[in-house]
Amino acid sequence: MSDSASSPRPETAEDIADVIRSRRSINLFEPQAPGTADLLDAIELARWAPNHGLTEPWRFYLIGERTAAEIVDFAVEFETAAKGEKAGLARRKRLEGIPAFFVATCRKSDKALLQQEDYAACCCAVQNLMLYLWHRGIGVKWTTGAVTREQRFYDVVGIDSEAEMIVGFFWYGRPKVVPVQKRREVAEVVVDTP
Repeated sequence: MSDSASSPRPETAEDIADVIRSRRSINLFEPQAPGTADLLDAIELARWAPNHGLTEPWRFYLIGERTAAEIVDFAVEFETAAKGEKAGLARRKRLEGIPAFFVATCRKSDKALLQQEDYAACCCAVQNLMLYLWHRGIGVKWTTGAVTREQRFYDVVGIDSEAEMIVGFFWYGRPKVVPVQKRREVAEVVVDTP
């Protein structure tokens, strides 16, 4: 048998558990962009996420320097209009400190159940991607701020808003700071039914 399910596993279950438990959303990055090779490897793994009917509804947009600059300018304008010039300047400083960006989208459907299933599949794909990058020493922040729901954001990135919806705008790079977190106990989130 030659499929990947029969291949030897290079890691133990506990190694995988450690990657899952240790992954964090990263807010502060080292300045050097990690390049796209690891991201492309992560996208290759993202596409193995479960997806009902093998719809593969995800698309990934790798953001180049020109598009990143346009996104930053738009986000600054948006923030300035909403909260004033000081907030706009802070937004610029923040976004210009992010080494790299990408956007994930989900194909739209006029069938409500399919749309829900496809969005859930895209979220699973993104988790696969983030876990792989984390294992490679690359942190990600998944953002869904108001700016990502604006038509101009779609236009800047080159996304057809009639055909796709944005699942997230992602910042990525080598973490400068890894936050500490904890979760509720399993007993608090498990419900036994008769």
